[in-house]
Amino acid sequence: MPTSRALCSWLSLAASLACTTLAAASPGPQPLKGHAPLPEPKDEAWPGTMKLRVDATDLSRRVFRVHEEIPVARGGDLVLLYPRWLPGTHAPEGTIDRLAGLLVRAGGNRLEWTRDTGDVFAFHVPVPKGAASVEVDFQYLSPVSPAVGRAEVGREVLLLDWDSALLYPAGVFTRQIPVDAAVTLPEGWRFGTALETASTQGATTVFKTVSVETLVDSPLRAGRFYRRIDLAPGDKTPVAMDLMADRADLLEVPDAQLDLYRALVQQAYKLFGSRHYDHYDFLLQLSEDLGWDTTLEHHRSAEYGEPIADFTDWEKTAAYRDVIAHEYVHSWDGKFRRPADLWTPDFNVPMRDSLLWVYEGGTEYWGKVLTARAGLWSKQQALDALAMSVAWLDAQPGRSWRALQDTTNDEIINPRRPLSWPTWQRFEDYYAEGALIWLDADTLIREKTQGKKSLDDFARAFFGIDDGSYVPVTYGFDDVVKALNGVVANDWAAFLRARLDGHGPGAPLEGLKRGGYRLVFTDKPSDYWRSVEETRTKSVDHTYSLGMVIDKDDTVSGVAWESAAAKAGVTAGQKILAVDGLAYTAERLAGAIRRAKGGTKPVELILRSGDHLWTAGLDYHEGLRYPHLERVEGTPALLDAILAPR
Repeated sequence: MPTSRALCSWLSLAASLACTTLAAASPGPQPLKGHAPLPEPKDEAWPGTMKLRVDATDLSRRVFRVHEEIPVARGGDLVLLYPRWLPGTHAPEGTIDRLAGLLVRAGGNRLEWTRDTGDVFAFHVPVPKGAASVEVDFQYLSPVSPAVGRAEVGREVLLLDWDSALLYPAGVFTRQIPVDAAVTLPEGWRFGTALETASTQGATTVFKTVSVETLVDSPLRAGRFYRRIDLAPGDKTPVAMDLMADRADLLEVPDAQLDLYRALVQQAYKLFGSRHYDHYDFLLQLSEDLGWDTTLEHHRSAEYGEPIADFTDWEKTAAYRDVIAHEYVHSWDGKFRRPADLWTPDFNVPMRDSLLWVYEGGTEYWGKVLTARAGLWSKQQALDALAMSVAWLDAQPGRSWRALQDTTNDEIINPRRPLSWPTWQRFEDYYAEGALIWLDADTLIREKTQGKKSLDDFARAFFGIDDGSYVPVTYGFDDVVKALNGVVANDWAAFLRARLDGHGPGAPLEGLKRGGYRLVFTDKPSDYWRSVEETRTKSVDHTYSLGMVIDKDDTVSGVAWESAAAKAGVTAGQKILAVDGLAYTAERLAGAIRRAKGGTKPVELILRSGDHLWTAGLDYHEGLRYPHLERVEGTPALLDAILAPR
């Protein structure tokens, strides 16, 4: 019998080629055909208004019970989606794992849904012919411990993000799906939200009909102890702080402090020359149960979680006071003007984050500037906050292999999980380094125009259009360049790309230098630095000396790449037991760093990792180092002008 090679030689050329292809195919399984695609969203109206009812009264078990009525036009396969790509997070962070007890009915009969095997956030429902709607019931099981996730329900305060309590139909833009939403809260509780009330009966509030898009963008925070504070008295556009707290006494905020938040609103109006909401709510909680790190921007509101001491111990809690301003700025930068590749027609189409250096970097810049202009920070606090940011970025060794532009993918790559070596890996530097780029642009505009123009002019021209509208307007890189050239002619495309795609060395500090300041280090931390350590991170930070941060449990929480600590084998997660032969305290570690200055003897630590004890000698001899900004005499103080109130 001839071999396959010989047989092929006897056949025609075409057959021979086919035979050769068959002979070359590898043995073993071949891939299945791809999954049937889900319906593409279309910009057309959904046939009818959804009803959504959320019962949030089960505080002890932290369970939200959800009931929906979804109108349908015809029988057949109805695809329901659980939100996956969440606005503000820029990432697929939908909590599908917390959905339970899903039941679907039509006409009183149970419909057996099936989960899509290609997209686990999608559910197929066989709608019988003649059905006008389907009823959906499920529970959202909010976290009961930190191991599950950040708390959303406490003893006295809760937050309800509608995206967690919603299934919506696939196939249309979410702005085209009207929804009639209602919530039932514990008896006597009050709430804050950008949604407007249609009716109230007992503990149940029904809201005016909005689109699913607007609903998801309008979270609700509620509490037993609640106060609504007017931040724009006499203004035709209401702005309020909805304050919820663990205790009634925490609601008593001094008028002098509230006036600073009122100044923030006015400074924002002076900057942007517009407002993109018909009303705005600062949804603020002071709760130990829910914690402080629960902030997110929305178009007509923003969510904030603050330490309960923020108002009662005002002088010591300056750290991150700019967060409120940051999320407020997002109403203009991020929610109204939105990167075209970040806007999506529904919450399950993937987002692309290439312009987060504008969305988040620009907002980081304006948030800090407005915090200073409003008086929430003194000028010195603003400078000290900037010094911390600049020092961190300037010392990033990861810049050598990874450009800033690539960090805009970080939320998708890693939705804020801990990193082993953050200074080498880099993470979300588009916030702080993006802000440095905008500082650079601001000072350059001021220099080129002899102070006649500034980045304020760009903000008004780019974000201030369409006053009163809160319909998003998208943009791309070229639109940013065009708007900057509208302020002052320059090769802005090259300016931006050099900073986005460069590798240093060091951070882009031209704006700081042009602003009249330079980065220096001393052996004394600023008051702002201490505020960060004491009220936010609860840590001792020796990043710029030993290259390590130690948390409140005496455990190393971070180590800088190629620092003295890293070279000695210290890593995050190790517990410090002793320093230079004595039981560890923060004061003893600082003393050891001082004693080692100028000498040759290393700082000696005894560490524990699991059951293993070992000694590390940290070869460092330059003393304590903390960042500050120093005025460069004889140069224009452009940074001072930027921070001054309008």
